[in-house]
Amino acid sequence: MSDTLSPPLNRVPSGGSTDSKMEPVKDRRRRRASSIISHVEPETLEEENDQQMLPNMNASWVDQRGAWAVHVVIIMLLKGFFNMLPGITNEWSWTITNTTYVIGSYVMFHLVKGTPFDFNGGAYDNLTMWEQINDGMLYTPSRKFLILVPIVLFLVSTHYSRYDLQLFLWNFSLTTFVAVVPKLPLTHRLRITIPFLTGPAQIK
Repeated sequence: MSDTLSPPLNRVPSGGSTDSKMEPVKDRRRRRASSIISHVEPETLEEENDQQMLPNMNASWVDQRGAWAVHVVIIMLLKGFFNMLPGITNEWSWTITNTTYVIGSYVMFHLVKGTPFDFNGGAYDNLTMWEQINDGMLYTPSRKFLILVPIVLFLVSTHYSRYDLQLFLWNFSLTTFVAVVPKLPLTHRLRITIPFLTGPAQIK
């Protein structure tokens, strides 16, 4: 007896005889994408209904009063912390602040999927927080603000690093490819699988 499990089979009548042909049942569940780059398809009607059952507390906070100010406070706290470290110049302090904020925001908005709350039947399990914000609508005020923050931080870091070429190239590359590009409509619902860092993307 084989230990492996085979997919269920449908019996399809062949003509008028009692013999039957066997064909596998199509598996309509989500499959894991084997490619490095994949795209998440729009939700089904059932998934949309699950998403609209209750407000998505995982992403709705970005529109709340004071949510925008939180980013400014975090940046100021990071800058103050790095200023207290011995041997850190003002140029490097701004650069490390920019690096920490950009990487932290990438992990928060673009790397982690799903929600910590189980109230929508898992309808958001395959979406990042950025894709959940404003129900996936693009060009909303909150999205524009979240794109603008790292750009302004890059400009400030460049100014206070006295336009040092090496620090400029580092801050520019990091801000562009980690903070801005993942937020553009061109990369919306795009998945890039990085071995040992990101799990295989689940697509429909």
